[in-house]
Amino acid sequence: MSSTTSAGPVALSARALGPDLARGCMLLFIALANSHYFLTGTTAGAEIRGGFPLDGSGVDRAVTWVIATFVDGRAFPMFGFLFGYGVAHIVRRQSEAGATPREVRHLLWRRAGVLLAVGVVHGLLLFAGDILAMYGVLLIVGAWAVRWSDRWLLVVAGLFLALSALPSADSLSVSTDPPGTVMLPPDLATQLAERPPVLAFIALLGPIGFACPYLLGLWAGRRRVLEQPERYRRLLVTVAAAGITVAVLGAQPVALALAGVIAVPSAGVLDVVGPLHDATGVLGGLGYAALVTLAARRLESVVEGRPGRVIDALAATGQRSMTCYLAQSVVWAVVFTPYLLGLAGTLTVTATALLAITTWAGSVLLAAELGRRGRRGPFEVLVRRATYRT
Repeated sequence: MSSTTSAGPVALSARALGPDLARGCMLLFIALANSHYFLTGTTAGAEIRGGFPLDGSGVDRAVTWVIATFVDGRAFPMFGFLFGYGVAHIVRRQSEAGATPREVRHLLWRRAGVLLAVGVVHGLLLFAGDILAMYGVLLIVGAWAVRWSDRWLLVVAGLFLALSALPSADSLSVSTDPPGTVMLPPDLATQLAERPPVLAFIALLGPIGFACPYLLGLWAGRRRVLEQPERYRRLLVTVAAAGITVAVLGAQPVALALAGVIAVPSAGVLDVVGPLHDATGVLGGLGYAALVTLAARRLESVVEGRPGRVIDALAATGQRSMTCYLAQSVVWAVVFTPYLLGLAGTLTVTATALLAITTWAGSVLLAAELGRRGRRGPFEVLVRRATYRT
């Protein structure tokens, strides 16, 4: 029997600003990305493409272009990267505390188990597009990857990125499917009956799309890239500039079509540009993480290590990202579910974007208040206790 004890979670006051600030900011993008997939259009039989009703105004089309260019398929890869980065941080702390590889792996599996459990409940009761269960499955498998060499991490990440860029008709960015009863159930019985297969599908196949940013996060976490921005400044600047530029350019065939600027391409062309939109989004997610890290370092240096109330609030949101993510889903469930407010056929793309921004701002205020009290979010406490048994 091993005599080692695991290192507990890092105190809130000791956490690096960059990763937390990135999570806090990107939760706005998560809200914008998730909410528009509930919309059915304000006119009967409205055409849906990429989760956007095409019967909106000129303002709606402009908002659609912004979201399709900068948000959809860009925020989630960044969270996948930060998830891998956090796993690398856990592994390093446990190893430094004397834990064996087997003990570290079991600790990660406990963390995966609570993510899987919370994700299933979340998906059943609130949001069918849950990703927490997918993160749990990714970590169950990805716990073995923490022992891989740096070269192998990069090679396999590159293979998964190439796989995501292959022509396919399954890209959500060009899908014409309107939200069905899985997303908008007419009653609770239908909801509980129809969601389990979809949740299982996302949880089991979703890790394929997140494997690349997760593995790159492991690689970057080993080097503490986001915690040492001065040391890795050239790398961060390159990734921010190149990643965001490629993501913006790669999004244009889809974004311009969704906004009605160009005609919708043929099915064969969509099978190419859809995966292109998704694959370049992975690079955009990395670019966002690098950009926010550089901005955080700049803010710290300008104000001598005290970023200010707004930055503190955003970082507090990132520290409680799971709680804030779940709080968003409560809003979506209340606003869009047909047997509750049922506004999926009433709200426009613009109104939904404003709702997403307001929801995110509310979560920032909530997280800031918890931060002032020195309290973690309730779901962060749950993950902490399940992972570290404290």
